[in-house]
Amino acid sequence: MHHSTRRNIVRRTTLRSLGLALLALATCGSALAQRAPAPSVKIIVPFPPAGTTDILARELAQELSQKWGVPVVVDNKAGASGAIGSEQLVRSAPDGATLMVTATHHVINPSLFKNLKYDTRRDFTPIAMVASVPNVLLVHPSLGVNTVQELIQRAKEQPGKLNFGSAGLGGANHLSGELFKYSAGLDITHVPYKGAAPALNDLLGGQIPMMFDSLPGVIQHIKSGRLKALAVTSKQRAKAAPEIPTMHEAGVKDFEATAWFGLYAPAKMAPELTRKLSTDVLEALRSPRVLSQLQQQGAEPGTMSQPDFAKFVDAELTRWNNVVTAAKIKLD
Repeated sequence: MHHSTRRNIVRRTTLRSLGLALLALATCGSALAQRAPAPSVKIIVPFPPAGTTDILARELAQELSQKWGVPVVVDNKAGASGAIGSEQLVRSAPDGATLMVTATHHVINPSLFKNLKYDTRRDFTPIAMVASVPNVLLVHPSLGVNTVQELIQRAKEQPGKLNFGSAGLGGANHLSGELFKYSAGLDITHVPYKGAAPALNDLLGGQIPMMFDSLPGVIQHIKSGRLKALAVTSKQRAKAAPEIPTMHEAGVKDFEATAWFGLYAPAKMAPELTRKLSTDVLEALRSPRVLSQLQQQGAEPGTMSQPDFAKFVDAELTRWNNVVTAAKIKLD
């Protein structure tokens, strides 16, 4: 065989091998795009099981586990209004192996607790809003009130006698109660619980007469008639329960206290990993299964880009500080 012919065959073979190698690399690259941030991922939920935060975190974990092909487990670390689980996240490496889904407590706690072992603005990487939900003002049917105005009337007739429960100090449901107390000029007493589920159990049992809670956790009890919903705390009526008026419509002016749930990572996370996590989470939230689950729960999925969510968290820290100051909320 002629030397130049042999050289051409060798060159073609080499180019073909190189082409196959590049193709394999490209294929591998697209597989890497879907790859998990770690061999297994833990999502901390700083509240007990069965509350709204836990329900949403488990939906997200299931979807991400399918997407990434690795176990994504939820780890409940309840206590101190979410601060214990948050401390654990702060002490974790920013490698994507440990994340946290938490509620509005995260942006309210700094205004209420002066002794947090972390700085909420500095020690976390906000990744994505998972969902937002309206809170709803609930009463036990045995209280015998049917409207917000009747409840206000009852509270004024019996100053200091009516208790309202909450999932713990500093959550959106506690602050909704304080805002109600302040806006309507009421003397009602706050009873904090260690999470939404135990508070709800006492409300269902009639041990406490009223509380604000996020709609997803209670919508079945409203539909079954075990609890009576008087108003939602969002600006607009909730899509999941359009028959319930807003607090503003019920005569408590300019009342808004929406609960929202965010996914966070530890501080100093690499920008590429932050972007990847945010993109993957937003895709997971758009999956038909998760959308359908959120809809059933009365929750709206998050859609903000990661930079916008980070700005939103910053603005919420300021907004709730203003609410706490205006309502003169003092923790014992």
